[in-house]
Amino acid sequence: MKTFKPSTIMAALISSGVAFSAAPLYAQESPDTSIDEVERPQEDTLERIEVRGFSTSLIQSLNQKRFSDTVSEQISADDLGGLPDVSMADALTRLPGISAVRTGGQAAQINIRGLSGDFVFSTLNGREQVSTSGSRAIEFDQYPSELISEAAVYKSPKASLIEGGIAGTVELKTASPLAIEEQHKFSANMRGMYNDRASEVSDATEYGHRLSFSYQGKFLDDTLGVSLGYARLFQPSVSTQFIGLAYNGVTDVDGIYTNSECTEEEIAPNCELISEGFEMQHKGGEETRDGYVAAFEWAPIDTFTLKADAFISKFDSEAFARGFRVKLGGINAGITNPVVVNRSVIGGTFSRTDNSFTRVELVNDDNQDFDSVTNLGVNANWEISPDLAVQFDVSRSSAESDFRNGLQWSLVGEDATTANPVFDENVQISYLLNGLNLPDIGFNQSDAFTDLDRVMVSKYGIYPYENKDELDAYRVDFQYYVDVPIISGFEFGYRYSDREYNNDRSVFEYGNDSAFSVSEPPLRLTSDMVEQVNWSGDFDYFPSYLSVDLDSALNAWFPSGRPQPVQTWGPGAAGVINGPGTGPATAWTLQESGDVFETVNSAYLMANINTEIGSIPVTGNVGVRYVKSKQSSTTLQRATQLIEDLETGTSVEVSDPTAGAQNITDDVGLINNFYRPALISHEYSDVLPSINLNFKLTDDTQLRVAAAKVMGRAPINRFAANASTTIETVTAFQDRDSGEITLSNPTARVSGSARNSPYLEPFYATQYDVSWEYYFSDTEGALVVAGFYKDIESFVEDIEIEPYDFEANGIVIPDNVSVPVYLTPEFAGQEAELALDENGDPIFITVPTENGSYSTAVNNAEGGYIRGLEIAYTQIYSMLPGMWSGLGVSASYSYTESEIQRTLGDDVYAANLPGLSENVATLTVFWEYEGFETRLSSRYRDAFVSQQVAVNDQVVNFDEELVIDYQASYEINDNWSVLFQVNNLTDEPTKSYFSSEEQTGTIQYFGTQYYLGMTYQL
Repeated sequence: MKTFKPSTIMAALISSGVAFSAAPLYAQESPDTSIDEVERPQEDTLERIEVRGFSTSLIQSLNQKRFSDTVSEQISADDLGGLPDVSMADALTRLPGISAVRTGGQAAQINIRGLSGDFVFSTLNGREQVSTSGSRAIEFDQYPSELISEAAVYKSPKASLIEGGIAGTVELKTASPLAIEEQHKFSANMRGMYNDRASEVSDATEYGHRLSFSYQGKFLDDTLGVSLGYARLFQPSVSTQFIGLAYNGVTDVDGIYTNSECTEEEIAPNCELISEGFEMQHKGGEETRDGYVAAFEWAPIDTFTLKADAFISKFDSEAFARGFRVKLGGINAGITNPVVVNRSVIGGTFSRTDNSFTRVELVNDDNQDFDSVTNLGVNANWEISPDLAVQFDVSRSSAESDFRNGLQWSLVGEDATTANPVFDENVQISYLLNGLNLPDIGFNQSDAFTDLDRVMVSKYGIYPYENKDELDAYRVDFQYYVDVPIISGFEFGYRYSDREYNNDRSVFEYGNDSAFSVSEPPLRLTSDMVEQVNWSGDFDYFPSYLSVDLDSALNAWFPSGRPQPVQTWGPGAAGVINGPGTGPATAWTLQESGDVFETVNSAYLMANINTEIGSIPVTGNVGVRYVKSKQSSTTLQRATQLIEDLETGTSVEVSDPTAGAQNITDDVGLINNFYRPALISHEYSDVLPSINLNFKLTDDTQLRVAAAKVMGRAPINRFAANASTTIETVTAFQDRDSGEITLSNPTARVSGSARNSPYLEPFYATQYDVSWEYYFSDTEGALVVAGFYKDIESFVEDIEIEPYDFEANGIVIPDNVSVPVYLTPEFAGQEAELALDENGDPIFITVPTENGSYSTAVNNAEGGYIRGLEIAYTQIYSMLPGMWSGLGVSASYSYTESEIQRTLGDDVYAANLPGLSENVATLTVFWEYEGFETRLSSRYRDAFVSQQVAVNDQVVNFDEELVIDYQASYEINDNWSVLFQVNNLTDEPTKSYFSSEEQTGTIQYFGTQYYLGMTYQL
């Protein structure tokens, strides 16, 4: 049998010294790399590039891009631990066409070619990863850059790559110990860190550190390799921020139309939009990330390699938010001196009325987030013969996230020293927004915000989100090499994966956020519980406030022990058979909890191309991937029927055992018999063809063209079948003198929600890529110009149907509800008192129901194109004389546009596709000379759409931003080097707005981070 000869591309890779030599990765990347001994074509004379420092990583990355068989971007570390970035999220954003949304001042999820993280697929050592995000979007800040040796972004797919990335596929790799040239390598990196804005935030941490250690070694005549690594990050997380809340109210500030008239379609355009309010906060906290990596590689013979590897990352965050949350009070607030721009009320004085909820909440929120990711795998690579190779791979990826959103809110009372304190309803709030700059604000209660005789803690709550995501995968891949015209070999394989996602919700609440509760009274604050906080810098005109120590307050409020959150129906939930009928209904804690299951079977066949057209060498691949998917979700389905109440002649909803209704007990012992557990499933299959062709026009120039059908599944959490129906709470009060009964609403509106659905189909796109690449022959570097076009079929969209015919769609609802009647309170905060009839029995009044809205998720069949242009330029100016020969530049620019327009944010405004910035650019200028290296890097992206986090997630338009980083290092000797690094050099803020700039969203400053440290290598 004839010994296989590698393609020109593979020979060049081996010659350049950057060929992937990690045998377990062959199945995921290039089958050619499974040959240890190659016959190099005599006509190919390729020079090995040997450079040092930052240039080493840069040129290795260019070589990997040059000899890849797809359109891709590459990152290569000079040594394990050589990447300077805090995480892989920062590292990836330096590549063309890639950007990120800064969370807490740092990159986390990335956007590729204008598509957000849910469209990005990611693998580690060729294996699919799950995420702590609760969706499919990978949080790349979970991955320490010190533990990743290579990264690639595949912008055009091939059949052998796992399906799932419409935007692209990000492949991360950990080190392969048998690939090192040395017998043993050891590296230690130690850096101290300082944030210059932390001093502005009370109790914030100013200093942090980064530590990493790695070892790689070969034993037993280079047949056994061991790789171990550890990286730790401890850093302060601080920000000072103003956040405007959504414009979700419609009223007429001129008094021409009533609020009810402003809901009419023909009158609404003549009314104004008002904001829910705004927040002013100091945020602080600490983030700790510990990462571990290990690999054991065994190659007892030249034709067989067995590798086992593990990657573990634990990321813990404890954060607080302190300051104000201003609720303007909705459409019923008193509004004077309004300032209106483009129908938006951007200023004025809002006063509390009997029908509004205007107030200022003093916020002391406490959030905890404990995340962990574990990726384990075993891979065997066997070269059965010179023409046939096979790889077997078994892997497990798991992620856990325990996010605890805690809140502690205070309100201003008239006198906190009295036995029955009363909320101060004399509230006036004056403000004037100033676009993307800080607003003017004023409060009539500002002097009371630091007065212990006025401020009382009125509410405490904690709302955990616990997610678990686990995936087991098995795959086998074959490469069969042939010596025939056009085709150099075939690849084929099969993969099976089984994924289970679990989401658990729970709750604990005490008190009231809009007034003082009588049944759950507010907490009197003492001097040992609080600290007065003053604003500084640009925010110094904001009023001072009291920072409340959470532990001290809770110990005083709950001396017998802090309560724990639970899953509960709530005593007021429909269907509870052993609890009182009043109190908050928290059935959402059970309805939004559950499991999602996903199984995928896939197979592929791909032919590798190596031929010539005329005198032009052509390489590449053509193939097809078949995918069969099944997705299922647990759910609680309503199992009730309507029966006639003989006494009243009305319909009553009752449990229906024949429909499967069961007694379901919650964490506190409440039993509900209105539901039955169910499992909903959906199956589909896909055929995904792809082709990649690379034309070597000259020795230095090549042209790539690619086309493919790609798919991306909906976020895993969107498959949860957490449907629910609720009936609006109607209140009834009887006048103590006249006996007249007044209803808050004449009818009880029924609303429903199935925000997620197991019937959601994947996103599909047909995409085309072209890339012209010129690699400099006289110096190291390249100029690359690439274009792309994606035709996306559909997106997942949340829709609302109103009115929705519940009965016609099989959802049982009662014709009416019985409402208890209460006596009108004689004073604010009085305990509710039931009205009684002449027999001393409580009075109830029957209120009819009416169909309201129903929200659900669908594939909207309203896709469109995304297209763009990318330009990348890298060059080391080695032709310059003397010390200037180490000067270099790496720059990129991408332009992306789309016809896709989506209505977001409660139908308030239309926005571009989330994550899309039309213009994204990076620039790094570096210089190396006799062990000294310095570089200045910048990342720019213009306006884009994403979520800001306030009380709830809100979709906004983010303003353009330019983030600049600096680094300098010096090699003292072959073992020791020192480093100085500055991230976010100019303290670039995050700024956002809603439909237009006058509707201020976020103004957030994170501070500049300084690092000083040293590295030891042996």
